[in-house]
Amino acid sequence: MDHTRLSKEIAFALRHDPWQYELELDDEGFVPVGQLLDAINGEGKYDRRITEDDIRHIMDISDKQRFELRDGMIRAYYGHTVPGRIRKEAAKPPPILYHGTSHKAIPLIKEQGLLPMQRQYVHLSADTEMAQRVGRRRDPSPVILTIDTRAAAARGVVFYIGNDRVWLCERIAPELISGFPE
Repeated sequence: MDHTRLSKEIAFALRHDPWQYELELDDEGFVPVGQLLDAINGEGKYDRRITEDDIRHIMDISDKQRFELRDGMIRAYYGHTVPGRIRKEAAKPPPILYHGTSHKAIPLIKEQGLLPMQRQYVHLSADTEMAQRVGRRRDPSPVILTIDTRAAAARGVVFYIGNDRVWLCERIAPELISGFPE
């Protein structure tokens, strides 16, 4: 069983194109696990039937918490590009959050701040290790920006829990960001 391939397919189905799998996300992004399994198994792409145990195995071996299982339902924690807003739980973040990005993106971030781009929310990391990992997707030596969440919250920024290492918000103004290269 190729668990990486399965994880990517589940992420695609829950984050980007649930309709291709005939899934309807509720307002928190959940769908019944059985519906997701029926859709994936109906494709016949895997050498055996995929089960909830396979999903749990993917969650156990992943270094990132991408999915949540609750009461027979599953959702992707973050990364949605589907139309409409996935409702998230507002919470108080750690005092400092980080954002890993490319050198190429710095001029735009200095001008406009951090924007969600094609996603529903800006993704921020709880630690520099995660920010480095995210930033390396676009730059082998990423810039790690710092956000003072207390100052941001005082300016009206609402933070949402993505998972234990990812926090979400709608936007971070440039003046709330530090760590820009000279």
